[in-house]
Amino acid sequence: QVQLVESGGGLVQPGGSLSLSCVVSGTIFSIYVMGWYRQAPGKQREFLARITGGGRTIYADSVKGRFTISRDNAKNTVYLQMNGLKPEDTAVYYCNLDRGSTQNWGQGTQVTVSS
Repeated sequence: QVQLVESGGGLVQPGGSLSLSCVVSGTIFSIYVMGWYRQAPGKQREFLARITGGGRTIYADSVKGRFTISRDNAKNTVYLQMNGLKPEDTAVYYCNLDRGSTQNWGQGTQVTVSS
C-alpha cells in the first residue's frame, strides 16, 4: 500500500521560512515525479512545484524564487523549502506521487503565516 506522510508545517511569521518533508512508502520512489500542492480554505487545490526522478524541477509562478523542491531518492523523501513566506501562503500543503494513471496524496500539513 502506497503511503505519503508529510511533516514540517506550523505557524511562522511573515518573511519566515519552513521546510516540509514527505516520506513515501510502498512503491518504488526514484522513478516517479513528485509534487507539492496546497489548498487554502474556500479555494481549489493549487500546484506549487514538481520534480522528476532525475531532479528536473518546475515551479508555479506564485512560488518561483521563494520555494525550492528537492528529493532524496535514498530516503524516499521529497522536500519543500519555503522562504519569504507571506500570509497568502497559508494553506494545507500536500505532497503528490504521480504514477501516471494513479495519483497518490498525503494527508496534508497545515502552514499558517501570521504575525
